[in-house]
Amino acid sequence: MTVTETLATTDLEFARQLGQQLRVDSIRCSTAAGSGHPTSSMSAADLIAVLIARYIQYDWSKPKDPNNDHLIFSKGHASPLCYAMFKAVGAITDAEMMTFRKFGSRLEGHPTPAIPWVDVATGSLGQGLPIGVGVALAGKNLDKLPFHVWVLCGDSELAEGSIWEALDKAGHYQLANLTAILDINRLGQRGETEYGWSLDVYRRRVEAFGCFPLVIDGHDVTAIDRAYGQALSGTGKPTVIIAKTIKGKGFSEIENKDGWHGRVLPPDMAERAIKELGGIRHLKVKTAKPEPAPRAPKRPEPAPVVALPVYTKDDKVATRKAYGDALLALGAIPDVVALDGEVSNSTYADEFAQAHPERFFEMWIAEQQLVAGAVGMSVRGYKPFAATFAAFFSRAYDFIRMAAISQANIRLVGSHAGVEIGQDGPSQMALEDLASLRAIVGSTVLYPCDPNQTAKLTLVMADTTGIVYMRTTRGAYPTIYGPTESFKVGGSKVLRQSPKDRVTLIGAGVTVHNCLAAADALAAKKIAARVIDLYSVKPVDIKTLREAMRATKGKFVIVEDHYPEGGLGAAVMEAFAAEGLPRIAHLAVKGLPTSGKPEELMNAAGISAKHIVAAATKLLQAK
Repeated sequence: MTVTETLATTDLEFARQLGQQLRVDSIRCSTAAGSGHPTSSMSAADLIAVLIARYIQYDWSKPKDPNNDHLIFSKGHASPLCYAMFKAVGAITDAEMMTFRKFGSRLEGHPTPAIPWVDVATGSLGQGLPIGVGVALAGKNLDKLPFHVWVLCGDSELAEGSIWEALDKAGHYQLANLTAILDINRLGQRGETEYGWSLDVYRRRVEAFGCFPLVIDGHDVTAIDRAYGQALSGTGKPTVIIAKTIKGKGFSEIENKDGWHGRVLPPDMAERAIKELGGIRHLKVKTAKPEPAPRAPKRPEPAPVVALPVYTKDDKVATRKAYGDALLALGAIPDVVALDGEVSNSTYADEFAQAHPERFFEMWIAEQQLVAGAVGMSVRGYKPFAATFAAFFSRAYDFIRMAAISQANIRLVGSHAGVEIGQDGPSQMALEDLASLRAIVGSTVLYPCDPNQTAKLTLVMADTTGIVYMRTTRGAYPTIYGPTESFKVGGSKVLRQSPKDRVTLIGAGVTVHNCLAAADALAAKKIAARVIDLYSVKPVDIKTLREAMRATKGKFVIVEDHYPEGGLGAAVMEAFAAEGLPRIAHLAVKGLPTSGKPEELMNAAGISAKHIVAAATKLLQAK
């Protein structure tokens, strides 16, 4: 049965009918796909119907319009509802909606930016709201535009700490341009959620984080309408609408019944549900378009000249300090923003904060929100640099992974990496970061060894797309490169070479200095060693490595302040996997380190100059 209605799209009765259409279409496309989450979509249908019919301001023909509102489905598994909404606003056809989850369709199991009206990929719960905070921060503090950020959250994801990190920062920054819509349908994947329908628990928590709570019946369109109006009325705080809903709402056979999460209705049951819901509809919504002004300020073209810091050969400067100096210089680029995790006096992002406080955002010890905030700002076209100790990015790894799926452009800088940090001990030593960041799809991983190189690579990061990670060092080491040296993604530098080279020493960051010391020691033994600074860990410079393999007959000593799995050694060996491996000695941190002085720890880990000499000598003696 198909129903055609002609009602004014601003009427609440239209919103009621639209809610039913969204439920029916969620069932239709998921049943056709044979998988999906129709019941989670049905609980939130009225919330979305009122929003798109009466409140959201969005030009669907111009998804990049800077004045458009933003709608993020933090509960990304409610993708049938998202795609049913796209059909209702005329962005896609009914026929395309029915390709849901099919191979080749852009309507994937969880929404991704393969669709132009989707800002970020969701599906890993607890991420949409933190990213929404980043978008709202950009709108309020950077763009200074009146767009509103709406985020639909499920109640299961409210067990995620990242949700409360987001509300904490939203409250702190008084993001009145942000509304979180909590779909409290009581049932999670395997039964009742942590607090079920105890709405007062959520209300008290929301208030504690400095946000404005509104508790409503999520199926009463009048109450929903009133709540959205209040959210836009200027409370001075972020609004959180706590909506009591029913999972599977509208079909009596499954309403509020456990065991239906992530299950589609079989065809016969879907037919009964569609009949009970009033049949198939093809209502069209004309959402309000954003006001044509004010527009986002035009950013200068060409980009301003950046005067990078310059260091002399006599300088000993930690690469983390050079990052801070370079970031300050990048402040000349209006799109560059910086975020930090309460360690800006160690990452030296505080230099940028002092010079450009309007473009610096403190996220405190909340690394998930740190990364999510960067992703949200990248949605608005900014170039975010987010820094913390390298070890603590591991806490936000899923956010980094999802940022890649979102095709976000963010720059991450991890300081205090490896055993080189010394007495702080293993809890502070990132020894897995190169492996984890290399594993991110499309990522770039950089590891500079001196201040001029760091400054140049920081500028390179600003214009590199995707997830870009730079590892910096705590200690100060000699300056190797002059200020005119150039560096690129996928490059390397050969620091020592001769026609008599018998072995190649490969390092990055701190181990470059160890390799140079080892080359001097080997030279005293009449052994010529080539030294390569493999500062681009992903992608690697396979051409230079190939030349070194020929010159030294495949004898490589690879040295890294990292665990053996997945780091510099793996990058080299993977590069040669298709063409025959060279003879490699791989020196890495192979046990659990302790506290101690940096030189003691590098020696204990077997990555100091004397160990490089020993490994090279042994390699040359091998038959």
